[in-house]
Amino acid sequence: MTSTSPPDSPSPPVPRLESFFPPSPVDNEQRLSSNFTDRFLLGSIFAFFGGAVLGGYQGSTMASLRFRAENSHRFPTTTTGWYLYHKSKNYNCMLQAVKVGVKLGSRLAGWTGGFFFLEELVDRWRCKRDAVSSVVAALTLSSIFSLKHGFNLATQVRTTRAGLIASLAYGVTQDVMTLARGRRVGYIDTIFGKHSR
Repeated sequence: MTSTSPPDSPSPPVPRLESFFPPSPVDNEQRLSSNFTDRFLLGSIFAFFGGAVLGGYQGSTMASLRFRAENSHRFPTTTTGWYLYHKSKNYNCMLQAVKVGVKLGSRLAGWTGGFFFLEELVDRWRCKRDAVSSVVAALTLSSIFSLKHGFNLATQVRTTRAGLIASLAYGVTQDVMTLARGRRVGYIDTIFGKHSR
């Protein structure tokens, strides 16, 4: 007698990040033709890999210099000794590259995810998706970053200015794409006294 297994039941859908926000008029308008979940995840993943590459390079370079400085008083004198020296140095460099790369990648992914989350919050609070929300999110995040790291006033201003320039470029690029698709942009409607749909 053969036993028949019950049919596979469909797995429940994975909740999207948008479901954690209350409904908003901006739900039908998307940035870069993608929803918040996709932007959040893709942005964080790309930031992680970018930070991992930069951190890996920095960690490997610093480990190489540190290893050479720590062993400068006992350089090998034989071929076998040099082989073991370089083998140890390369292992040490790879280990530090992975450690620093993962650490920097994770930090960068966290800050990038925070930016997209704040941008979405401001969009929903204002009921508009445009460059203003990007700038508010970037300035808020750069202020938090500066306070967390205890920067002096000059460095805080420099960090805020960098966030302002990057967010303006990012937000205005999105607004140009929105206008090219024939949709309205909130601050342009405000400036020219038009009512958004």
